[in-house]
Amino acid sequence: MSAQDSTIRARSLGIPFDGITGKFNAITDVAGVEVGHRTIIEGSGKLIKGVGPVRTGVTAILPGGKKFTPVFANWCMLNGNGDMTGTHWITESGFLETPILITNTGSVGIVRDAALEWMDKNHYYSADEDNVWYAYPVTAETYDGILNDINGFHVKKEDTWAALDSAKSGPAVEGNVGGGTGMICHGFKGGIGTASRVIDKKYGAYTVGVLVQTNYGIREQLTIAGVPVGKELADTLPIIFNGIVSNDKLDGVNAETGSIIVIAATDAPLLPHQLKRIAQRVSLGIGKVGGIGGNGSGDIFLAFSTANKDAFNRNTETTVKMYPNDNMGVLFTATIQATEEAIINALIAAKTMTGINDNTVPALPHDAVIRILKKYNRIKE
Repeated sequence: MSAQDSTIRARSLGIPFDGITGKFNAITDVAGVEVGHRTIIEGSGKLIKGVGPVRTGVTAILPGGKKFTPVFANWCMLNGNGDMTGTHWITESGFLETPILITNTGSVGIVRDAALEWMDKNHYYSADEDNVWYAYPVTAETYDGILNDINGFHVKKEDTWAALDSAKSGPAVEGNVGGGTGMICHGFKGGIGTASRVIDKKYGAYTVGVLVQTNYGIREQLTIAGVPVGKELADTLPIIFNGIVSNDKLDGVNAETGSIIVIAATDAPLLPHQLKRIAQRVSLGIGKVGGIGGNGSGDIFLAFSTANKDAFNRNTETTVKMYPNDNMGVLFTATIQATEEAIINALIAAKTMTGINDNTVPALPHDAVIRILKKYNRIKE
C-alpha cells in the first residue's frame, strides 16, 4: 500500500467542498509538476541543541520535472513575517527558473544553496556559449521550533537533494512529511496538504493545483465547511508545551505566531500579471478556514503557469497566449477552493506528534469533526 493510500483525506470523511477535483486532487494534477519530500524524525525527550529531538524536513516542487523549465510566475504576501528567496527576480523577469523548496526557518540558507548545487550537479541549466549561468533558487519557510531542534541545524544538503531526487508526479503524500514535519495549524498538528480544481470546459477545462505548508492560526478560529469547529473543540485535546498544558501553543487572539506557504500551479495560459492575481486569491481560501494573517505569521504565496512552454528565450522574440481577463473569475474560484481543501487535507492527514521537551501537539480528531459537522447539518446523518 502506498503512503497516499494509507492517508485519510478530508473528502473520505465526508467533509463537503465545492468544485471538481483533478484525478489526484493534488498540485500534481497540473501536468509536469512533481513533488518530493525528505522527512527527518530522530530522537525524543529533552532538547539538546545540535542533537535533537529532530522533527523537520524539506519539500520540493518542480514545475516541469527535473529539467530546466522556466515558467511564468508571480507571488504575493498576506503578512510578511517570513521568507521566500528568489522572489525579486520573479517580480522583475516574470519567470520562475528553478525548483521550489520549502523547509523550516533556520534551514533556508542551506536548502537554497543545496538546490543551487543540485542544479549544477544535474546539469539542470544549459550553459550559454560563454559557459555562464546563474540562478536564484526559491526557498520558503515556516517555523517548527515548538517540536524541532530548529537551532540545531539538522537539515543538510543531502536532505535537499533527497527531496529533489524523489520528486514525482501522481498522488502526493500529506501531513507530517517534508517541510511540514514539525508544523502546527490552528492548534492541531499541521503540515503538508494539497488539492486541485478543474474548471468548466467552456472556460478551457484548465486545472489549478495548490500545495500548502501549514503552520498558522489559533484553535478558536478554525473553520471547516463553514462550521466553527475550532470553537467547538476549544477545550479539548490540549497541547503540552514545556510541561504546561494549553489549548494552543500560546493563548489568546494575538497568538498567531506561525506561517503558511502556498504554491499554486495551473496549466491555464496566464501571464505574470495574471498570476499575481491568482496568488492574491490564496488569501481568501485561507480566510475560509479561519486564518487572519496575524502579526507573527509569514503568509507568502507563489503562483506559476506551465502553459506557454516556449515563452522563455534569451535571444529571440516569442509569441505567447493569454487567458482572457473576463474569464479569470473561474480560476480565482478554483484557487480559493483548492487552497481551502489543501489546508483541511493537511490537518486531516497529520498525526499527533511529540517533539522537543516532550512538547505534544494533537492531531485534529476525525470523529469529533464529523460529529460537529453533523450537528451543523453539513454532513447528513
